[in-house]
Amino acid sequence: MGRPRREVDFLGGIVVEAQVAPGLEPNARILRSTTVVGVRRAGKVALGSDGQATMGTTVMKHNAQKVRSLYDGKLLAGFAGATADAFTLFERYEEKLQQYGGNITRSAVELAKDWRTDRYLRRLEALLAVAAPERLLLISGTGDVIEPDDDIVAIGSGGPYALAAARALMSTHDEMSARDVVEKSLSIAADICIYTNHNRTILELE
Repeated sequence: MGRPRREVDFLGGIVVEAQVAPGLEPNARILRSTTVVGVRRAGKVALGSDGQATMGTTVMKHNAQKVRSLYDGKLLAGFAGATADAFTLFERYEEKLQQYGGNITRSAVELAKDWRTDRYLRRLEALLAVAAPERLLLISGTGDVIEPDDDIVAIGSGGPYALAAARALMSTHDEMSARDVVEKSLSIAADICIYTNHNRTILELE
């Protein structure tokens, strides 16, 4: 058998390469799509995701877990991309947190450096969203560590819809909590993005 050919895929705002087995059309590969959104408001932070996992044009799972707590429950993290790759990166990020005394920004920068330069890590395909009561971060394999200006982070194929919804809700509904904004934003994204469903997992810290 020949080596799998590589196809360029678009994932949550970055271009990645996805393996395509010989003889398969590009749409038969795993489509790494999802919606993850995080919001900080009134001293609390919430991070949530949908539950759909898709392969090609087939929905394979309805309740996938794409968000989790890290560092003894002191922060939350979610991912868009390959599950195994994301969990490897979560483990590396926790190691950085231990090394740098829980400094989430410094740990994210050091992870991004390793992710970009390490021969093994740079093959991993995922985007990470990290949420803590003091800040939100987006970490990518291109070396980017981005702290949003508006206390909202969103990644995945439904990320733009969730981001737009969260911004609108934050600017017009002062009574909504961080969790409320995340829940409604995910619901709106699920109505628009075919790779996002209405099964939600939402975690919260204060």
